[in-house]
Amino acid sequence: MDYILSITGHILEGCGLTLQIYFVTIIGAVPLAILFALGRTSGPKALDRALGIYAWIFRGTPLLLQLFFFYYGLTIFGISLPPFGAAALTFILNYAAYMMEIFRSGIQSIDKGQYEAAHALNLSYWQTMRRIILPQALKRTLPPSANEAITLVKDTALVVVIGMGEMLRSAKEIFTRDFSITPFVIAAIFYLLLTSVVINVFRTLEKKLEVYD
Repeated sequence: MDYILSITGHILEGCGLTLQIYFVTIIGAVPLAILFALGRTSGPKALDRALGIYAWIFRGTPLLLQLFFFYYGLTIFGISLPPFGAAALTFILNYAAYMMEIFRSGIQSIDKGQYEAAHALNLSYWQTMRRIILPQALKRTLPPSANEAITLVKDTALVVVIGMGEMLRSAKEIFTRDFSITPFVIAAIFYLLLTSVVINVFRTLEKKLEVYD
């Protein structure tokens, strides 16, 4: 029992970094994705095409490769990012690309009659989006958004390749030292707990947004 408690503390230190990356990604990617989705649905064709290329690149290449590019590749251009900065930038741009397409499909699924009704009420574009379109679109996109949020919990483990001591790396260090599978079991439990929290958060959001059915 003492052994489990001692290694759990070390793994919890890595869990702290995992949570930092997770929340920085959510805070940065979601607003960016909404703006990009609006740009694709309501902006000029040139903006739509540019954002389409952005989505094609970030959704079509591995997240691991993107991490390598922002941490190692940018040094070719004289840009050197710290590990956390490179990880945050990579995750935000990657998840914004995925979420942008999710939100875009949600916005486009709203009946055009609601736009016409908003216009008849003399609502501006931003009032229409904020009060009518986006709340409905966000509710419709909750299931795929929840999947992305769960995937993000697991993807944070990839930062180990740029030398960051997140939860999985902490467990691996203990395994290498003690040659015991216990740290991996504890790490798995923490990952399951985190994903369970995410699932419950989205269930709560879904209930709160039932008013838009």
